[in-house]
Amino acid sequence: MNIIQTPYEQRRTRLLEKMRRGIAIIPTAPEVARNGDSHYSYRHDSNFYYLSGFSEPEAVLVLVAGSEPQAMLFCREKNLEREIWDGHRFGPDAAREQFGFDAAYPIAQLDEKLAGLMGNQPALFYPLGHDAAWDQRILKLRGAVQAKARSGIRAPDEICDVRTLLREMRLFKDGHELSIMRRAAAISARAHRRAMQFTRPGQFEYEVEAELLHEFCRHGARHPAYTSIVAGGANACVLHYIENDAQLKDGDLLLIDAGCEVDGYASDITRCFPVNGRFSPAQKDVYEIVLAAQSAAIAAARPDNTWDAPHNAALRVLAQGFIDLKLCCGSVDAVLESESYKKFYMHRTGHWLGMDVHDVGDYKIGDNWRTLQPGMALTVEPGCYIRPADDVPQALWDIGIRIEDDVVITAQGNEVLTGAAPKSVAQIEGLMMQS
Repeated sequence: MNIIQTPYEQRRTRLLEKMRRGIAIIPTAPEVARNGDSHYSYRHDSNFYYLSGFSEPEAVLVLVAGSEPQAMLFCREKNLEREIWDGHRFGPDAAREQFGFDAAYPIAQLDEKLAGLMGNQPALFYPLGHDAAWDQRILKLRGAVQAKARSGIRAPDEICDVRTLLREMRLFKDGHELSIMRRAAAISARAHRRAMQFTRPGQFEYEVEAELLHEFCRHGARHPAYTSIVAGGANACVLHYIENDAQLKDGDLLLIDAGCEVDGYASDITRCFPVNGRFSPAQKDVYEIVLAAQSAAIAAARPDNTWDAPHNAALRVLAQGFIDLKLCCGSVDAVLESESYKKFYMHRTGHWLGMDVHDVGDYKIGDNWRTLQPGMALTVEPGCYIRPADDVPQALWDIGIRIEDDVVITAQGNEVLTGAAPKSVAQIEGLMMQS
């Protein structure tokens, strides 16, 4: 009888095949104290969750590759008294059954079991360097196995960073992942629409942030994927502005970079719009340049183009726009060669997206930018940030604009997951007039 595997079981099977021989040890993230006996809201380790679907703390995944592969979970035992205070725990038996493991054991037995499992394994796959305490623990266990050499038991000779295998697996999103990412994108798009309709002069940035969080939560996304950026006026020229405490002024633009997390997957949207609902002529000029740059970049995000193709496409549009605005001088090629554009656009045009907002995956293979392939998910986010300067037209001072969407490469080209968030001048002004 064929047994249908869950996506998590399928990923464990793929990793075991890539390992060939050896043992992998992958802990989840620890709980972190906020102050006193109060903890930050718990968030699992992405690699651990990618392979397990298990979201409780104090858990470790162990995979043994070879002729008889095994997948084991170590987790907290059932404890009815603690469950009264802290909520449900699966316990090893229920976790093994529900999450499809070959075996599951109490976390207290981890060191004892690993001492035996590690013996005579040719390789140890582990995220070395990620957590110093775990490094010491794993290396101590390996040393204990090495001490048994006279009895014919060998410790793993090779230590491999398991993240090298996992980051390539995670780079290509499967159907299960994409369905979650579409949901996260839809919720985030709703939140940006809500923010546009809510915003008025005199409000504070944190009031707009509250509207975003409200929309996230009411659709089941309990947490943002990263600290939201709600930046009015000159604050938008600070790339990672997160204070979100300034009062919004009539005539200013508001840049919002915010996305929710759903079932461990991030969305990431940036929109920029006028606080009073109408772009000034100067604001509109800059905005249209950034929007055209993003359109060119999205068009270049297609199979067989290299990773840097969208960035290069955006740069050429931005360079011409900066020349037209008298921010840069010379030809497009001269501006690109001299990198004079970096005064107004100093970051890349995107990043991988997935379980982490800046997701794992190599951008180059050797010395060459890697080729885009179906299943890869990335952001496309050109921008323009104009600070006051003697050689900058005053009408452009303190204009900060970034437009960002989440894009998945498909066999035919790409799918823009976040297109429901308005971004043309007409769409934005029309929506804000309705509120």
